[in-house]
Amino acid sequence: MITRYAIFGGTVTPGQEAAMRDWVTAHLTPLWRKFACAEEVRVLFGVEQDADGPTIPLILAITYADRDAMAKGVDSPARHAAKDLLPELYARFYDEVALWHYVMDREQYFD
Repeated sequence: MITRYAIFGGTVTPGQEAAMRDWVTAHLTPLWRKFACAEEVRVLFGVEQDADGPTIPLILAITYADRDAMAKGVDSPARHAAKDLLPELYARFYDEVALWHYVMDREQYFD
């Protein structure tokens, strides 16, 4: 299993945190959930963080069976539709924004 993370760094306009969360939930999350071959979709909203760390208000984590499945997800129409909405997200809610993608091998342990 692998998980692809989209880490939305930057600063949400003060007082717009709840509105940003509502907008993401209404507009982006339904598209993210439709990515081809996605086995698990997690949308994480920042609550608190280290004072000296970067500000990360939003993380998208999508888990796939393997790299081939991820390639299908990244090329799916839902991803292109979601990507087209990002300029609106940034314009409406962010004072500054950075977006990073990371792909990580996933291992789980349950006791």
